[in-house]
Amino acid sequence: MDGVAARTEERTHEQKLDRLAEVAIKVGLGLRAGQELVMTASLDAVPLARRITEQAYRAGASLVTTFYSDDEAALMRYHFAPDECFDHAAKWLYDGMASAFKSGAARLAITGGNPTLLSNEDADKVGRANRAVSRAYRPALELITRHEINWTIVASATPAWAAAMFPEDTPEVALAKLWEAIFKTTRIDREDPVAAWKTHDAELQKRAARLNEKRYAALLYRGPGTDFRLGLADDHLWLGGGTTAGNGLYCIPNMPTEEVFTTPHKDRADGTVTATKPLSHQGTMIEGIQVRFEKGRIVEARASRGQEVLQKLIDTDEGARHLGEVALVPHSSPIAHSGMLFLNTLFDENAASHIALGQAYSSCLREGDKLTPEQLAAKGANDSLIHVDWMIGSDKLDIDGITAGNVAEPLMRQGEWV
Repeated sequence: MDGVAARTEERTHEQKLDRLAEVAIKVGLGLRAGQELVMTASLDAVPLARRITEQAYRAGASLVTTFYSDDEAALMRYHFAPDECFDHAAKWLYDGMASAFKSGAARLAITGGNPTLLSNEDADKVGRANRAVSRAYRPALELITRHEINWTIVASATPAWAAAMFPEDTPEVALAKLWEAIFKTTRIDREDPVAAWKTHDAELQKRAARLNEKRYAALLYRGPGTDFRLGLADDHLWLGGGTTAGNGLYCIPNMPTEEVFTTPHKDRADGTVTATKPLSHQGTMIEGIQVRFEKGRIVEARASRGQEVLQKLIDTDEGARHLGEVALVPHSSPIAHSGMLFLNTLFDENAASHIALGQAYSSCLREGDKLTPEQLAAKGANDSLIHVDWMIGSDKLDIDGITAGNVAEPLMRQGEWV
């Protein structure tokens, strides 16, 4: 162990939490003095949420407002609420969030919920509740997907999440293992985490710049269960790491992040794609996903577990059957290298190349923030109530970039950059 590693290992858990909170505010969010912050977290994440609140006020936040969720209360709805309530969502709450964002507030989400919380609940009720939330959240989500505001997502280890990841360990050991994995993948174990993030961000920006120079018209995927051609949107832009939001503030939306990503053309996906990792979606597990696309649209979808939930997901609206994002991640990323299946999209999507059903990011198009919805659609950007990432990358996946002249160039081989 080198000297730097030794010194970082000596830090207490509380000191590491403080560092994670500091990185979340200074690097992930890029909070500006005088700015409000709207935060969401589970009750299990209170210790981290409080430290983030402290760091936000130290950075000059004018007000921090946190909305907490409770897994036990969520289950009570499925066990005791009348059937008709599952088509209802707290629209007033999401309207309030959208109003806050329009007024200049930043957004920070702490993830870490139980990945299997609703796996034993009625799939029809789960699907209806998710659709209701998607509709209510749409005004706020549009501001996020258009990167009008600075926002970020970080993780807090929770007992239920740790138990799902490390079922053979005692609760205490499982929780400690998960925290250490979070600290490592978010670079909190480095001597200077802020500097480490800036270096990593610069590398992702360079990778995105190289892909933008290539201007590929499409990507061709070949691997076990996957034979797939995906056209890219007209005037697409590859992004990676941080971005300058519409309010002029620089943020890194996902912490951790290992991806470069762009907007595919919603009508130019053809072939079969097979997931390489399970998808934890809104408290339910979907495993063994395989879908077939024709002219951009899913025409067949199967899952070995969670088939009904998958079907209801793609039935949310027409846009849910089309793609809104494509991301490339090398198999040697630190998260993949850890050998852990996190059962959490924030982490697992950064362990493997992935695609996302639903809403496209307008920031991944040239001048996208200035285009109307009709203009975005004309360039191939998808529109939907949902945005759900799922992983298709592995050490057996090959990807070619297809030029405008229909020439295939090796881009990734066995999951690694060529």
